Amino acid sequence: MSKLSKVSFILFVLSFSLVLAQKNFAQYVNPFIGTGGHGHTFPGATVPFGMVQLSPDTRIDGSWDGCSGYHYSDAVIYGFSHTHLNGTGVSDYGDILLMPTMGTPSLDNKDYSSKFSHQNEKASAGYYEVLLDKFNIKARLTTTTRVGYHEYTFNNSGRANIILDLNHRDELLEGEVKVIDEKTIEVYRRSKAWAENQYIFAKIEFSKPMKVSKTRKAGKSTDGYGAVFDGKDIALAFSNQVKKGEKILVKVSLSLTGFEGAKKNMQAEGKSWDFEKIKKNAEHSWNKELSKIEITSTDKDKLSVFYTALYHVFTQPNIANDVDGKYRGRDNQIHTANHDYYTVFSLWDTFRAYHPLMTLIDKKRTADFINTFILQYEQGKRLPIWELASNETYCMIGYHSVSVIADAMMNGVKGFDYEKAFEAAKNSANNFDDYGMKTYRENGLLTIDDEHESVSKTVEYAYDDWCIAQMAKILGKTEDYETFMKRSQNWKNLFDFNQKFIRPKKNGGWYEPFDAKEINNNFTEGNAWHYTFFVPQDIYGMINFYGGEDAFEKKLDQMFSEESKTTGREQVDVTGLIGQYAQGNEPSHHVAYLYNYVGKPEKTREKVHYILENFYKNAPDGLIGNEDCGQMSAWYVLSSIGLYKVTPGSTFWETVTPYFENIKIHVENGKTINVKNEQNIINWISETIVPEPRKMKEIVIVPVIHSEKRFFEKQQNISIESYQNNKIYYSINGSDFEEYKQELTLTETSTITTFAENNKGEKSGMVTAKFYKKPNNYSIEIKSKANPQYFAGGNEGLIDGISGDANWRKGDWHGYQSQDFEAIIDLKESREISTISADFLQDTRAWILMPTKVEFYISEDNVNFKKLGEVANPIDAQDYNVQTKNLDLHFAKTKAKYVKIIARNFGKLPSWHQGFPFDGEAFIFIDEITIL
Repeated sequence: MSKLSKVSFILFVLSFSLVLAQKNFAQYVNPFIGTGGHGHTFPGATVPFGMVQLSPDTRIDGSWDGCSGYHYSDAVIYGFSHTHLNGTGVSDYGDILLMPTMGTPSLDNKDYSSKFSHQNEKASAGYYEVLLDKFNIKARLTTTTRVGYHEYTFNNSGRANIILDLNHRDELLEGEVKVIDEKTIEVYRRSKAWAENQYIFAKIEFSKPMKVSKTRKAGKSTDGYGAVFDGKDIALAFSNQVKKGEKILVKVSLSLTGFEGAKKNMQAEGKSWDFEKIKKNAEHSWNKELSKIEITSTDKDKLSVFYTALYHVFTQPNIANDVDGKYRGRDNQIHTANHDYYTVFSLWDTFRAYHPLMTLIDKKRTADFINTFILQYEQGKRLPIWELASNETYCMIGYHSVSVIADAMMNGVKGFDYEKAFEAAKNSANNFDDYGMKTYRENGLLTIDDEHESVSKTVEYAYDDWCIAQMAKILGKTEDYETFMKRSQNWKNLFDFNQKFIRPKKNGGWYEPFDAKEINNNFTEGNAWHYTFFVPQDIYGMINFYGGEDAFEKKLDQMFSEESKTTGREQVDVTGLIGQYAQGNEPSHHVAYLYNYVGKPEKTREKVHYILENFYKNAPDGLIGNEDCGQMSAWYVLSSIGLYKVTPGSTFWETVTPYFENIKIHVENGKTINVKNEQNIINWISETIVPEPRKMKEIVIVPVIHSEKRFFEKQQNISIESYQNNKIYYSINGSDFEEYKQELTLTETSTITTFAENNKGEKSGMVTAKFYKKPNNYSIEIKSKANPQYFAGGNEGLIDGISGDANWRKGDWHGYQSQDFEAIIDLKESREISTISADFLQDTRAWILMPTKVEFYISEDNVNFKKLGEVANPIDAQDYNVQTKNLDLHFAKTKAKYVKIIARNFGKLPSWHQGFPFDGEAFIFIDEITIL
């Protein structure tokens, strides 16, 4: 296999008159794939891109493996809710829970839940069924785009109940249930979880009269038609007598806009009570989408893996507009769109493979995704980052909407305003200062001092800059093109030519100690191995930095042959390791294809086919990592048909030997592309493209400041280096810049600012470093054992005069878990003191809690200590604001040579904390200890 320039291909244009509707691709879909392990998928009923995801919930605790509401290892179902996320790493959704029961109704989920067996559970595309053992009720589910259909068969006679619980899973901010008549109710639910202000409205219709038989919230009236129940704690039971074998059907229409929207959606999609017809229609909808790619295989498991992957691709984003076009915008107002409006954009994941795949096989929907982006920009002032239910979660990093837009523009997708899209992209890049973006623009990189996850943010911002440059080029905006192309080279400011890694910097120099395998807060869900290769916009420049193709190939070989174990923080997302390559998380997804760039396509084939064969299975744990809204599956789909786009935003595809013998891709212009295995690969357009190495204008790389420590007792020697041998200029404490000629010696606390300049007068970004003269000669002995991730430069970091800020992820704090903190400071001589203080931090969500109290002791001999007093923590553990607090003790002047501090750990996380299900224990975070 080779690059496209070396690939022979045959393009067969066939008539699209094949009767695809007669082919049952849906039969291969196994919705249970990914419901076990760490896949985080759900098995319930939905249609392609549907607003409704009607699925059983087996998890109500928000646990990581229960993000979708279901995990295959569970044996209890709490009910069937109408919204679910597909493979995310954060929990949300689970709206409008219904659960059928028998006998005396209970509104306690421990009572209305039921055990079930996988032997009595079935799922297929658009359909789900299960037997609820406790009540002997068979539940069947199917959907349209906006309406969920339930069919409950009561195998025993008696009193039948349908439970509606609005307090299911996330926090109910306000709710309302209106009883319209004996067969109809309306529901409003506003909740808070990952999406902090989520609205959902529903109209529910029963096939049989059902009377309110139990409530958990008194309403404005308690019975009769017109009853209203509202508040923050609402659950109701609806009951009637049934005969053995009797069925009750329930229809639930959803809307994000209001009761009127739910009503219209029901009128448009919920008129029928024919469950089998709706189920058949759902299957037809799936076959229509799945027919876009036909594959041939004698291995039914491989067929299931492929078509389930395609099924997961088409599960989201989700339509969020009513049938009349109304939708809830990012400004929380109701608007009307003339196209489908979507929600659930996991862009940090999906820009890599999902959206390039959609750009190829569904240009119309891609245009509507981008039209949605533009509306969100107009209403929310910036493009989406990770949007959910009209909320921006700001989850993950970068602003990868621009990648989706650039890829669509470069590949000729029509149906959206290119100028408006570029305006939105440029604004998102230039007019926001959060997440380190201002510093990145000014200096050309982020360091640990600037922002946590500084390496990942730097390289991903640089890629996004390149994407914006491609848009500018298409639109003839030369100045913007040059600006963003220059910014796209900023990855070079973090490339260490000695270590040959992209790695973090701190205080102007390389952060030490450095371990390329270490997962820490300088990277986003990864390590230096994963992010060193994230330069999709300048792969040939990266190869050049390694010294050529042979050296770069050896670096790739080393990645895949390293020990398959990471160090540092445990990161549950980093799975599917081949050496240090991690298929279970997105930053590695393009790396196997980089062998194509050094003329070794056989190595690409070896790695890609190994992943296809070993990390995707027809089983509940058949995904090696989170599905992540279709990205994991899109990688499989593209790779199995022989393609992968290493650089979304370009027209070039990297190639690999297809995994299947025969492949047909039906594209929107009515043509079919045949992929023959012996041809190895196809070109997705009608002529050969020969990709030339993209030579970019070199930037002036920032200089590196070398020093032993950030602090010193008497003096500190500083050297400054330019890897490009450019001139270096520096300033100390705001003085005029002068050319750097020799090592600098500092004797006082000083701030150094430096930049490099080439012989053309082009300058690098600025680098600033501050070196502190230690305010004392104390030493410290720490009795406790710090977490290696949070050790702030060693023991002396607690007495060096440098205080950390509230962003503890930048590494200036000591962290101690499951233990008290204890340390003894040696003042070197007996001296009078009157104040002892220490800085502590609280970030409850991150398990970091203030100590319950801090005790202070003094001694003259380091053996016999006298307790001076203690200070109790004044901050409530349930205060979720990230904050620092100086806890100090003032006392009459007294002499001491040694000072001991003991901070008592909070201990086990309480039941209200999200870490409680994991038996979690709190951290103490401490920084500067001051003695006066």
